[in-house]
Amino acid sequence: MTILGISAFYHDAAAALLRDGVIIAAAQEERFSRKKHDDRFPIHAVEYCLREGGTTAAALDAVVFYDKPFTKFNRLLETYLHFAPRGFRSFVMAMPVWLKDKLWIPDTIESSLEYSGKILYAEHHESHAASAFFPSPFERAAFLTVDGVGEYATSSFGVGNGNTVTILAEQHFPHSLGLLYSAFTYFTGFRVNSGEYKVMGLAPYGEPKYVQTIYDNLIDLKEDGSFHMNMEYFDYATGLTMTNDRFARLFGGEARAAESALTQREMDLARSVQDVTEEIMLRMARHVRKTTGEKNLCLAGGVALNCVANGKLLRENIFEQLWIQPAAGDAGGAIGAAYVGYHHAFGRPALPRQPRDLQHGSYFGPAYSNGDLKKMFAARALPYVEADDEAALCSRVAGLLADGNVVGWHQGRMEFGPRALGNRSILGDPRSAEMQKRMNLKIKYRESFRPFAPAVLAEDVSEWFDIATESPYMLLVADVKKERQRPMSGSEMRLWGIDKLNIVRSDIPAVTHVDYSARIQTVHKDDNPLFHRLLEEFKKTTGCAVLVNTSFNVRGEPIVESPQDAYRCFMRTEMDVLVVGNYILYKKDQPPLDGDGDWKKEYELD
Repeated sequence: MTILGISAFYHDAAAALLRDGVIIAAAQEERFSRKKHDDRFPIHAVEYCLREGGTTAAALDAVVFYDKPFTKFNRLLETYLHFAPRGFRSFVMAMPVWLKDKLWIPDTIESSLEYSGKILYAEHHESHAASAFFPSPFERAAFLTVDGVGEYATSSFGVGNGNTVTILAEQHFPHSLGLLYSAFTYFTGFRVNSGEYKVMGLAPYGEPKYVQTIYDNLIDLKEDGSFHMNMEYFDYATGLTMTNDRFARLFGGEARAAESALTQREMDLARSVQDVTEEIMLRMARHVRKTTGEKNLCLAGGVALNCVANGKLLRENIFEQLWIQPAAGDAGGAIGAAYVGYHHAFGRPALPRQPRDLQHGSYFGPAYSNGDLKKMFAARALPYVEADDEAALCSRVAGLLADGNVVGWHQGRMEFGPRALGNRSILGDPRSAEMQKRMNLKIKYRESFRPFAPAVLAEDVSEWFDIATESPYMLLVADVKKERQRPMSGSEMRLWGIDKLNIVRSDIPAVTHVDYSARIQTVHKDDNPLFHRLLEEFKKTTGCAVLVNTSFNVRGEPIVESPQDAYRCFMRTEMDVLVVGNYILYKKDQPPLDGDGDWKKEYELD
């Protein structure tokens, strides 16, 4: 049985192909269209999934969409009627999109795919729950899904058991932890639905001075983690912005303008909403444990990408084990929708669980052969060095990294989800005190305060970080091991805000945030043997089992998909070396990049 799951029309459109309960392929549309967070119907992602699965749309048993558009449209109309006459302008702006695209999902699927088979719909949080539970290593577990909003639900919890997920309770719009966090994202000058992780990264620079203000004015939080938001301070239900003038007065002035200088206020706001988010998640988790009695927890929804909150949840030991869907946001809804079709609609049994998980590193995207790569090199007369084998490649690249080079690393199948996990990555030496600043400003072209993540050998993680479990998807934060930290001097401890940035805090300063924390990726030999081997070689060369791992892209662009994307990014930044397959390209040897050029039209790839 082959089922295609699709998410689209809000943000991070994606497609996923499930065959007999196994994820065959999954990808976000943005990787092919090169439009970040592309929300359009994911035709390129669908075409890839079908090609990877060796099938056609006509051979599918079903296509499953990740939410129910008419239910969501009904909620939209109810909201506008409730707040009328406020929100008329927003209503007028929203209607054309609904009437043109969002209410015509069956027609879009049939016409885009030339498909005449069965079309099914999952509920939004049902898709999140399915994406969290079915790939997890647990035969039964509780689940918690938290995001902005689905149809009506903004968070839900329940139990997964065998081939079913059962939602036991929901919280409904407009009371939403995801939208609360997005309101502060907007107010601190970042883009909603993409800048939330910037707020999370900014939080350690601030103090929690506004926490009580949030509790006193914005939310009425209950012991079970449910809460009621005071909508007098928010504009997202009917307006064109997340917050209003009353919100601005509460926090001492207008929202920060995008790209303007950050002040201590923004840092304190980020810290405050992060602390509130963590407290809400902990209360929710305790309630889920008490209500369900389950010992393991699965997480999904956009808020589950808040790896700082996840790390705190892990340390509180409310549950014995956590498993978090790597594509926890709307993109992962495509996987969840496919699972809902397979298990709920068709009643197919669950696969036997494996000790780690059924996501297998989340490497579900396209890969390129040596023939593809040589065609690319030949088409542009690009000079390269070919390694004899993987051992020689990893040994040479480890040496380049140890010498301070920044390496673009394009290997194997592309990752599904927002994180580069060692196949579409930019790598560096974490021991370098200058690496974080250099990679942010000269390679990623992004804000200097942003931290980088460490990739570490799974078997060595406890030697470097205060964590005793795997974190294969970069979704848990833990402190750098105490003995590897560098104590701050008295004068350094008196620094505030962004002045904390350049202090060397540990043996691996490039991946140590200002609060001594790190967003960890553990690399297991079974998931990614090549990346694991590179880390082993780097350890052999330097004694350090850690590398800086950041996504292979620049600010404002999606992670690279093809080797052509990788080469363009490599040439437009100050990366030193590009490694694709078994081939090493040195920046100093490359010809000037002559315009953009649509390389894919210049020759056919295998």
